[in-house]
Amino acid sequence: MSAKRSVLVLCTGNSARSQMGEGLINARLEGFEAYSAGTRPAPQVNPNAIAALADIGIDISSNRPKSVDEFKDRRFDFVITVCGSADANCPAWIGKVGKRCHIGFEDPSHTQGTPNEILDAFKKTRDMIEDQVFAYLRSQ
Repeated sequence: MSAKRSVLVLCTGNSARSQMGEGLINARLEGFEAYSAGTRPAPQVNPNAIAALADIGIDISSNRPKSVDEFKDRRFDFVITVCGSADANCPAWIGKVGKRCHIGFEDPSHTQGTPNEILDAFKKTRDMIEDQVFAYLRSQ
């Protein structure tokens, strides 16, 4: 059995999109091991990100936002940034990496509406992350 390929999913706050990416990859993409980090980590993982993954049986409730500094000396096979194109704070990774890729998603935490509408935005983002990030990683 070959070693798992490592993936670092990056965003600014490491509270939603990158956390969902990490959780999805680790739960559903065989052959990969994911981590996530942010340039300005939030105080906690967004509860809607936790709920969106719990909805499909993935538990990230014990995750915490992490700084990119925690991973600066580690080599990754892939670094994927997931900040939306409108987000001026999308981080760049200057550590050791095989391949870099940007697959941007709008931040669901900026959604306005009822609690159900906001959660639906997180679920939509979750599904897009799974579709697009998995397609990229499977093609490599």
